[in-house]
Amino acid sequence: MKPPDLEKLRRSGFISATAREHGKKLIKPGAKVADIACEVEQVIHDMGGKPAFPAQLSRNHIAAHYCSAPDDQTRIQADDIVKLDLGTQVDGYVTDNAVTVDLRDGPDSLLVAASRMALDNAISVMGPGASITAIGEQIESTIKALGFSPVYNLTGHGVARYIIHCAPSIPNFPDRKAGHLRANMTIACEPFVTDGKGYIQESGVAEVFMLKRDIREKDGVPQDVIEAVAVTEGLPFARRQLLPRLGSAKKVEEAIRILTRKGLIEDYPPLCEKPGTRIAQTEHTIFISETGAEVLTRLPEA
Repeated sequence: MKPPDLEKLRRSGFISATAREHGKKLIKPGAKVADIACEVEQVIHDMGGKPAFPAQLSRNHIAAHYCSAPDDQTRIQADDIVKLDLGTQVDGYVTDNAVTVDLRDGPDSLLVAASRMALDNAISVMGPGASITAIGEQIESTIKALGFSPVYNLTGHGVARYIIHCAPSIPNFPDRKAGHLRANMTIACEPFVTDGKGYIQESGVAEVFMLKRDIREKDGVPQDVIEAVAVTEGLPFARRQLLPRLGSAKKVEEAIRILTRKGLIEDYPPLCEKPGTRIAQTEHTIFISETGAEVLTRLPEA
């Protein structure tokens, strides 16, 4: 496997981690979800990166993929548990990370600690040749020891240049059919922890989309739509990101309809457990070197 440009990959990771920590401080009762997402994306731009996907804030029983619509008025509530998931690309080199803030149980939240400890324990056994089954065992056993369940049908994943999800999958349990890590892989590991049963399903309106392939001339897509989508360089995008380029909500909806009708986009609705459950997520992107594992989205100690 060809090694990545580590300088660019590390820069991407530093930007992702900086934006994550900035966003974490913004998660307070009364704050608008959309404002937080836009502000962390601005941090990414200001530092010379581009969002690898739309920043998402998923609350309570929503595990992932809650992305604000252009008119989203949702505000953080005092008892919410909030997952902030964001990523950066620098010249296509993608990093992905997430943090959870538990406003009900505070910094001593056991649910958040279970996710964070599961990730730390998983990273401790990573390196070239490491068994992905053993990584999943670390995740599941840590979470269960603290009285919770992993989300079994959500996994970590590989990342690559201009690709947000690729092989290998990194399950939150010991999948006996899983393979091994190899040198020069870059992976995102993201233990999801729930006080529910540990299975999610799609629910609600999708705000996140991604092209299945490049748009071709014969597809007959209007030029303004092609140009609006092209800005994301084949990575995921949201309605709110198309709005300033297309000028109106009506034009955005028409663009989504055209792209859907022509089979050019996948949609990604919110992923939810049973209402009333609470879910935590912690995520880092890790580069697997010839000699070990480098956490790209962990800020240096002050």
